[in-house]
Amino acid sequence: MLLCYLRPVSTLHPRDRAAIAIAALVTVGGLLALLFGSYDAGISWRYESDTGYLVVNDVEPLSRADRDGITPGLIAVEVNGNALINLPQYQYGEPDPNNPDNPLPVVGIQPASPQNVTDLGADQFVIARNSIDTLGLITSDGLASGGPDKWPVQRYWYPGASEYSQSQRAFLPGLLLLVAGAWWLRSTQAGASLRNLAFPLAGAIAAPFLVAPLAGIGSVSAVMVGGGLTIAAMIPLALGLAERIDALEDRRLVQVLIAGLAGGAGIAVIGYAVGDRRDEVATLVVALTGAITLLPGLIAAGPIDLGRLRTRVAGAGGLLQSTELALAGATPIVSLVTHNTAPVPMYLVLWLLAIFVAARFTVRPLARLATRATLQRDLVVAATEAERARLAADIHDDALQELTLLVRRLEASGDTEGAAIGRTVADRLRAICGDLRLPILDDLGVGPALDWLVLRIERLAGGEVRLERADEARHSPDVELAIFRVAQEALANAVKHGKPPIVVRYRSTPGGISLAIDDAGPGIGDHAPADAEKAGRFGLLNMAQRAEQIGAILDIKRWPTGGTHVALEWRPR
Repeated sequence: MLLCYLRPVSTLHPRDRAAIAIAALVTVGGLLALLFGSYDAGISWRYESDTGYLVVNDVEPLSRADRDGITPGLIAVEVNGNALINLPQYQYGEPDPNNPDNPLPVVGIQPASPQNVTDLGADQFVIARNSIDTLGLITSDGLASGGPDKWPVQRYWYPGASEYSQSQRAFLPGLLLLVAGAWWLRSTQAGASLRNLAFPLAGAIAAPFLVAPLAGIGSVSAVMVGGGLTIAAMIPLALGLAERIDALEDRRLVQVLIAGLAGGAGIAVIGYAVGDRRDEVATLVVALTGAITLLPGLIAAGPIDLGRLRTRVAGAGGLLQSTELALAGATPIVSLVTHNTAPVPMYLVLWLLAIFVAARFTVRPLARLATRATLQRDLVVAATEAERARLAADIHDDALQELTLLVRRLEASGDTEGAAIGRTVADRLRAICGDLRLPILDDLGVGPALDWLVLRIERLAGGEVRLERADEARHSPDVELAIFRVAQEALANAVKHGKPPIVVRYRSTPGGISLAIDDAGPGIGDHAPADAEKAGRFGLLNMAQRAEQIGAILDIKRWPTGGTHVALEWRPR
């Protein structure tokens, strides 16, 4: 595959190495079948030189011939329209002009006994080695006891021979898809999410075409190997798509789903290989094999829930990435459906053309607008934090210092009441400084900052506010600041609109941060975000912007029994 796009194999992700190895096996298998294979109904032959007959030597168990009831010892009378034995037939004379309705008169029998076709001779064996389309067989007893009016010839038709010829033409388009697809996906023309899936995606799309000559042979073993290789080619892409799912529990569930679909597809392939090969079973094989990548792609792209777009965000560039992941998961099933239309896989060509047009004129322009809006939001958030820090510094270095000096002078002059008022104002200013920028957040992290915030909120809530936290790792200051601001806003809303007890759960690990805040109030309404914005309250919007800034998932909902649940999940990328 372009020598791994000029990169040493050892530097590639294990998923990419697996995809390249599977693609190599698929390519070699398809090429060998193309060069040396032919349609195999499951019959092996022997040529009997003493009689000149072509005889069924053996029949592969569970093959098409075995299911048709062909047994060893049957003699070939006709193969692919070529008569191998001329059987005696009545010769008829001219009709009686006086009695035109009478049967034609029999004037003789030709030949007198069964005769081999002398101009074929030993070439009968060569004919039998080619793909069998039509076949006429007779038993030795039937050949000895039959007559012109009754030859017990059993005739069979195998459409797989013409299907194999069609499958041979699929290999070259598959090779083109593999090489050109990997090159294009690794180039700067594709999105970042697709570049990381270049080899698995190219291999999954090309596999049905490359393996077609092998599966087209038609034998039980060839069909099983071809189906197994196609399933294997889907798994690296499916696992790569699953890795894009943020929630660890969801990711594990999808990995189990991939394994289940792969196992189900394998069982369906076996059933198709050894069964009657009905269209319904073939459709089931395609559906299960395609679902191996389709479902992880759709799940990784994210659920489309318009009612929660204001509180659930996918991060910068989420629109483009979601579209790319969904299309990456769906394209292999289009390849599975269209590979038998080679040399021009029209459905796949139309699909890829539609993707190109949509990306060129719809998705990417929208993504650019989203990126521009995201940049503007980040600038506003950064400017807001910078202004908060400046105000905190000004209050601490100027107003608070002068107020402290004034309190001391009032105490020295004996004005204890004025000094007490000054200390109260100073405490309020220090609290404002803490709200604007907490030194404890910078120095110790989100956990201790939440301790301070919960103690302060509890005095306002009039009831229990409990914090459950586990600090196992520190993360970047921007991430920790955003997490804290979301918690600060959520607790303020819980105090204002909910009621105690209020529970805050915070966990920070090297693999990410999770935050959950629950209250016992009536719960947030379905139209609360829109109503708040109309009223000029932007707390929920600010929380969503903070989460989007760091690429976190924010979920705000009402529990069925009442109470508001605010959950934030962040994973490093």
